[in-house]
Amino acid sequence: GNITKILSVIDTLSEMVKDYLIMSNLRKGQSNDLQQFFSSTNSADAYRYFIYGNKAFSKGDWTSAASWYMQSIKCDSSYIPATVWLSITYLNLGLYEQGKKLCLMSYQKRDQLPIQQKIWANLIYAGYFQTTTDIINWTNQLIEIDDQQPLLYYILGGNYTNLKKYDEAISAMEKSLKIYDKWDSKPYWVYNYVGLGYVYHKVGKYNEEERLYKKAEKDFPDDPDLIYSQAILSLTESDTIAANRYIKKLTAKLENNSASEADIASVMASIYSDAGILNMAEKYFRQALFFEPEKVERIYNLGFFLINNDQNINEGLDLIDRALK
Repeated sequence: GNITKILSVIDTLSEMVKDYLIMSNLRKGQSNDLQQFFSSTNSADAYRYFIYGNKAFSKGDWTSAASWYMQSIKCDSSYIPATVWLSITYLNLGLYEQGKKLCLMSYQKRDQLPIQQKIWANLIYAGYFQTTTDIINWTNQLIEIDDQQPLLYYILGGNYTNLKKYDEAISAMEKSLKIYDKWDSKPYWVYNYVGLGYVYHKVGKYNEEERLYKKAEKDFPDDPDLIYSQAILSLTESDTIAANRYIKKLTAKLENNSASEADIASVMASIYSDAGILNMAEKYFRQALFFEPEKVERIYNLGFFLINNDQNINEGLDLIDRALK
């Protein structure tokens, strides 16, 4: 019997070594962003699916990301990073109930977790059940442990933006980009650029915004979110020639991705609205509603726009009423 025992131990060891080597190789190919999540699973498959999930997530493909994270959790149900990211993905998909369930699952296990993972679980819990200030506090705790994680400064910047604390937002998002420069790698996703560009825009730093987008073009050529932001900047600066070029490019991209006429009208409405050209924005919000008169989102968008910009408060209230019904 002993020989079988020894053989099975050798077997287990060789499996472990093999997994370890696969993991090390997977780890080598990863951006530094994801290194912090590496050590919390011994399953090479769980880690591999987690990586695939993050690739999809960084492109804003939430549906694929969700299915990869689920695979990862199937391989190792105690792999908290996959659970955490899946619950963020559910938030992005608007699937709040599923997200809440998942979030509570990792939150209940938080005391068995290493300190960083534990704070991540608290951070996601704050995202679902607490306030922006709580999110900021947990993010700062993670930064105290490791102040070289650009992802954390990005989260910080986004939440300061939500609180309209634009100076703090700019400082956090610039820090995030500086770390990528130091790593000599491109940012995790285009939102590192357009998020900061949005805040520059809010405070009227158009030159900084333009320089930022030039840099972003090198890292994320032809990205629709980037083109969208460039269109808004051009319109704000009354450069209609450039604006029309960006709008044409964006429309072509949306059509290629089989966006509906209503979707395209809605995107146009947002561009003109963000650029402060209200008559054009209203025209496109109405167009989107004309294409899809029964869709709650279209009714709500026009109503909200009319109220928010003092265009026609009574009609706006009627529309919101209709959307709520």
